[in-house]
Amino acid sequence: MKCPNCGAEMADETLYCEHCGEDIHIVPDFDPELEQDMERTISGMLEDIDEQGERKEPEEPEEQVPSGRRNFWKLCAVCVAILAVAVAACILFIYHYNSFEWQVERGQEYVERQRYDKAIGCYSRALELDENNIELKFSLAEVYFLKNNKIEYEYLLREIARDPNASGEQLERAYGKLIAIYSAREDYQTINDLLLASENENLISTYQKYLARQPEFSIKPGYYTTIQPLKLSASGSGKIYYTLDGSEPSAESTPYTAPIILEDGDYIVKALFINDNGIVSETISGEFHVEIDEIPAPEVNLFSGDYNFPMDIEVLSDTEEVYYTTDGSTPTYSSQVYSGPIPLPLGRSDFKFAKIENGITGNVTERSYQLTMNTDFTPQQAESSIMEYAMSIGKVYDADGHFDESGDRYQYQYQYVRNINRIDDFYVLSEIYCGADGSLTKTGNDFAVNAYTGAMFKLQRDRYDRLSLTEIVIEYPIADDSEDDDSEDEE
Repeated sequence: MKCPNCGAEMADETLYCEHCGEDIHIVPDFDPELEQDMERTISGMLEDIDEQGERKEPEEPEEQVPSGRRNFWKLCAVCVAILAVAVAACILFIYHYNSFEWQVERGQEYVERQRYDKAIGCYSRALELDENNIELKFSLAEVYFLKNNKIEYEYLLREIARDPNASGEQLERAYGKLIAIYSAREDYQTINDLLLASENENLISTYQKYLARQPEFSIKPGYYTTIQPLKLSASGSGKIYYTLDGSEPSAESTPYTAPIILEDGDYIVKALFINDNGIVSETISGEFHVEIDEIPAPEVNLFSGDYNFPMDIEVLSDTEEVYYTTDGSTPTYSSQVYSGPIPLPLGRSDFKFAKIENGITGNVTERSYQLTMNTDFTPQQAESSIMEYAMSIGKVYDADGHFDESGDRYQYQYQYVRNINRIDDFYVLSEIYCGADGSLTKTGNDFAVNAYTGAMFKLQRDRYDRLSLTEIVIEYPIADDSEDDDSEDEE
């Protein structure tokens, strides 16, 4: 038997519900409409009996019927009428009791009249008749909410959330109401558990900020023969913490900020994610064994990708005998030798780094970059600005950099873009002496032009290779207007 109040299962012979504490009535609740139907039916039957008695005229007064017998038969007729009405009432009650539409309509009427206990009884009975009607569960939940019964309200919403027949729209409604409840309580752990249990990617995506999902490894645990950069990732906003010795991670462990370089040795990596609401995910664990039997690829700090501000490319591992190329070819002894940080080139660039020992080229590290500065000021404009400065001070007499009739000239060539002394981003240009025979020689004069404002500076280095900037300004000669002024005075 189910409780007519909350719908919970209960023993057949109990007189109250252990779930909600409501008393159970053995006799059906009083229904005014049903009583009115019964009264009208009985009255109508009695009137019919009286009318029949009045219309009947005795043919012959053969024998006087005693008044006691007449009353007896009249009483029998009334009893039959009452019995008929009772049977009709029972049939009507059974029909209504087993009518889904009637129970729903009566429930809606009771809600409008704020008779919430009656509405709960009708909706609960309707759910017995159609237990998979999810919209009716929403209606019943709302009645419990109006009655301020938050326990049953939450219970029904959770039931809808677990229902495999619920549509996507119904799930979103149920989860939205549940999350509103738990968020108001600041019970973020329950929200996290609820969403993870749903395995519904749309819901998880919608309420991403409440989740703390287990981190993921970029490589599978196992045996490796080369250095492995292990990346940790997790969805949502928060931090990842990890350990490498098998100990359990916590908020006091090492925060993950960059790939973990697994070199020779054994590692038991454990990591967890803590979101911005303080919810702690489950821990991921993996064992890694790295045994290097070949020349490892150089470890490069900057990963492939798109950038919009200057960066330096650096080799972080052993830099001795490391060579690199920028044309996509494999490095050889004739390639450029890595000697320090390399400014990231503007536009598209493809680098390859490799260590070469005893003529053997080790594993290659490949990187592809795209650097696009957030400015409309170009390196070509920076070159023109410095050339204009050289002309303003008389070093050259034309835009081609000529300074005499020999054919030799000066050029100002863009080298790279770099942030200098954390002041700002600058295009760095070198002065090149171009001989008439085609020879090119750097003069040692370098300039820095602000990549955003176009301001020009001389760039100098001291003996400790520290950079300094000295601003330069183009000064144009002021025209002498004295003669014009004199002529005007004469007039």
